[in-house]
Amino acid sequence: MNVRTVYELINTVAPFDTQQEFDNSGLLVGYPAQEVSAILFALDVTQPVIDEAVALGAELIVTHHPLMFSAIHSLTDETYEGRLICRLVREGISLISAHTNLDQAAGGINDTLAALSGLVEVTGDGFFRSGFLPAPMTVRDFADLLEENLETTVRIMAPDDRIIRRVGLCSGSGGDEWIKAAETGCDAFVSGEIKHHLALAMADAGIAALECGHFATEEPGLAALAEALQNSLNHVECNVRVFISAVSAYSFPQQS
Repeated sequence: MNVRTVYELINTVAPFDTQQEFDNSGLLVGYPAQEVSAILFALDVTQPVIDEAVALGAELIVTHHPLMFSAIHSLTDETYEGRLICRLVREGISLISAHTNLDQAAGGINDTLAALSGLVEVTGDGFFRSGFLPAPMTVRDFADLLEENLETTVRIMAPDDRIIRRVGLCSGSGGDEWIKAAETGCDAFVSGEIKHHLALAMADAGIAALECGHFATEEPGLAALAEALQNSLNHVECNVRVFISAVSAYSFPQQS
């Protein structure tokens, strides 16, 4: 099993050619022919994640968020991304990122978020998902459900006792997708990040806004991709180990 084969397996789940034009998903660093015995999945590649990969003996890291999202014109260890890329090469670790292709994919980031939100009769349109709660509930009770299932703290921008039934959502920084929630008659909208002016617009439209955190709304979908890859590997009877990062999202070295 090599890096190219892993890339092709991910491509069957979340086709890379469905990524948005602004995105940078794909094999970003490394060696397509490199043999792989262990893969580490993480939302982002950071120095602690690379530490973790080295400790696990992983030759490949798969992330949701890509490096080089914006163009870079030099590669040195004097920049944050430069240090990461230089170290990946030095450690012999390849990097694949599945970003907007995984956001949209069946069973991907937003489908996983819809499932963890307890929604039924889920429909999808690009990054947006909407569905119904099994029974009407208050905004506060729904927020409690999200906090438990996503292991996060929810910021509610609506009266706690408002009754909701239909919910729209978009993971990560998908607050702009609330317009589709309004168009489809949703009572509430869930995202990782919701800007103040968007929350005000939602309030004016009678939609309860619930902000759950960027990491919390996306990490479960990456774990679902890891599980799908593990299932694919089981079918080909190879001994590649698959790990999900245990590093905190914001775990960085202490400044001296």
